[in-house]
Amino acid sequence: MPQWVSQVAFAILLAAGIWFFARRVRFIRRNIFLGREQEIPGDTAWRFRTMLRVALGQGKMVTRPVAGFFHILIYAGFVLINIEVLEILIDGLAGTHRVFAFLGGLYDAAIGFFEILAAAVLLACVVFLWRRNVLKLARFRSPELRGFPERDANTILYVEIVLMLALLVMNAADQLLQERLPDTYHAAGSFPISGFLVPVFSGLSDGSLIFMERAAWWFHIIGILLFLNYVPYSKHWHIIMSFPNTWYTPQKEKGAFDNMPSVTTEVKLMLDPSAAAPEGYQPPEGFGARDVKDLSWKNLMDAYTCTECGRCTSVCPANITGKKLSPRKVMMDTRDRLEEYGNNLDKGVQDGKDLHSYITAEELWACTTCNACAEACPVNINPVDIIMQMRQYLVMEKSAAPSELNGMLTNIENNGAPWQFSPADRANWTQG
Repeated sequence: MPQWVSQVAFAILLAAGIWFFARRVRFIRRNIFLGREQEIPGDTAWRFRTMLRVALGQGKMVTRPVAGFFHILIYAGFVLINIEVLEILIDGLAGTHRVFAFLGGLYDAAIGFFEILAAAVLLACVVFLWRRNVLKLARFRSPELRGFPERDANTILYVEIVLMLALLVMNAADQLLQERLPDTYHAAGSFPISGFLVPVFSGLSDGSLIFMERAAWWFHIIGILLFLNYVPYSKHWHIIMSFPNTWYTPQKEKGAFDNMPSVTTEVKLMLDPSAAAPEGYQPPEGFGARDVKDLSWKNLMDAYTCTECGRCTSVCPANITGKKLSPRKVMMDTRDRLEEYGNNLDKGVQDGKDLHSYITAEELWACTTCNACAEACPVNINPVDIIMQMRQYLVMEKSAAPSELNGMLTNIENNGAPWQFSPADRANWTQG
């Protein structure tokens, strides 16, 4: 095949991969901003430190050392090996071969380091597959992971293994070609890992080696483009979303509730019929969250950032004691409903469902609002915020609070306290 044909084919594949990826990103961005406006407290310096510590530095992953260590291996491999992908992109478009080889010793060291990283990624993927499918950790066996979520987690690990193997096979074939055809394949790179594959391929002819090297090269880059377009449909979208999500972490205490000025205004107007509404005041259309569009854009960003790791559910006291609540499921359901809502919006149809069709009242009222889930999340997601807004809808719009809570609210309204005693009798317990 003429070189220019290869370059044109590569350019078309690259452009198609980027176009499909950008289209999906636009869909996700549009969906996130379907949520209501929310001001996120926090100064720039604090946001930057939080993002560096949590997203880039994996600061909350290492609270569980085994998973944290192997996750860092995969994360470092993903970030740093992409430098070699940059070389592949340039070679594909320009028709060159190892375009950065002019860097000499620095290039040799870089390729050797990337190979060691590739081996580390392979090891980490095998460990994670074993933990999920052989060891079967409890947090990976929850009902919400059945079906696509379980397949998705395994698929990504298998894909990463195949991509790393393709990279090592490409380097092994290239190393042999450098020895046999030095005029065409100039000596470049260091191969501490793929060197072990050289004896396996040493019996192949030059033509077979050239075919193998090119096949592995094309397989690797096509695999990366397919991976790029699969990730936004997968829980592994957190690779990208963890950075903006941690950047917009609210700089306030976990569990602090936001004031609701509209509620305050409505109560004042009801208590004082002669009071005038503030200038420009518009009565709220509703209270709390009935559907995803009633949540804030940050809540929806949280949903798209969820890693489905289950750390939140594993520390949830309600879940531990057998309640139906799973904070991970809350985030997954919110994301699934948002996807459904966005697709329906594009089609111009209404399905008659809402977020409460996914998350039941039993789940919502099981939450103790302890914020253990928010504390445990490795990417600073806050499921409690969504739960509380959905509760607000049930109480303030549907009057559908549990009987125990309704009794307490009635007592507060009538007696000024949660107990069923009048204020005049409140100190009777001190008598005698």
